[in-house]
Amino acid sequence: MGVSAEAVMVPTVTGEVRSDQLGMTLMHEHIFILAPEVEQNYPEDWHEDEIVDEAVRKLRAAKNKGIESIVDLTVLGLGRDIRLIQRVAEQVEINIIAATGAYVTTALPLPFVFQDPNGPVGGREVLIELFEKDIFEGIAGTGVRARAIKCATDVAGLTHDVERVLHAVARVHRTTNLPIFTHTDAATRGGLEQQRVFREDGVDLEHVIIGHCGDTSDLDYLRELLAAGSYLGMDRFGLYNLLDFETRVEVVARLCSEGFTDRLILSHDASCYLRWGDSLRALAPKWEYTQIVEDVLPALRSRGVSAEQIEEMMVSNPRRIFEDGALRSPVVAA
Repeated sequence: MGVSAEAVMVPTVTGEVRSDQLGMTLMHEHIFILAPEVEQNYPEDWHEDEIVDEAVRKLRAAKNKGIESIVDLTVLGLGRDIRLIQRVAEQVEINIIAATGAYVTTALPLPFVFQDPNGPVGGREVLIELFEKDIFEGIAGTGVRARAIKCATDVAGLTHDVERVLHAVARVHRTTNLPIFTHTDAATRGGLEQQRVFREDGVDLEHVIIGHCGDTSDLDYLRELLAAGSYLGMDRFGLYNLLDFETRVEVVARLCSEGFTDRLILSHDASCYLRWGDSLRALAPKWEYTQIVEDVLPALRSRGVSAEQIEEMMVSNPRRIFEDGALRSPVVAA
């Protein structure tokens, strides 16, 4: 599968860039994962200038290793703060692509629970309106437009609210054509559940990137996802509590040898600041934006993955995802 013939303009936090200029792209990352209620109520632990400086340092390190673009999949539920991202983006020469959507693994925040169109009050689906506002008007009044849609399932499976988010994401995708990125639990084969919901909602699964597929060595599961047309996010390099480095690399090399290179993307799911505590960071000392370039790509080459295949996973596939998922203008009623 080749790259689209015509480049498109991709909005970033600091302006638009041509899709053929994205370069080496990390497709599933976070700059900051925050907890606004905690930061507002316990400000003694919040040092904004310091975390901005640290993010700038880490992104500059990634740039020095050849990374040109990062997709920041921080959305509702993960503490997205687009103005904080702008502070960072203004100081680095790296493209940061923002997302809309919701990270919900069990229940939505209460304001949305009480605005459930299938609940006792009924009404419109406000999630769709908010996601589309992020895409067409910009996030939080900044004019920074989202270029990807994010959703999640996890070990709890399709709770009412999780399924509600998936349906909203599918609806927004059908309106906008933007790519869908997911978080999923590979151990429970959650990507198949996501594909089923999206398929029933009329989503072309070639526009879906099933996240965290690198957390498993279950090749039959991964082949089933690929057979349905989706991309696989081999996107947790640096985090080795679920699957070790050698096995993660071996799975990617095996899929490349089987001809699936054009459906794989490589990333870390890392962040510059993680509000969830220091224990996870201590567990993963190499969970940085440079891990793939420094360690993963050499390991893949040693297993026979060619320079052309690496180029495809790191450059061509990201470009194709955004070109095939070019924004469709909203239909305006006469």
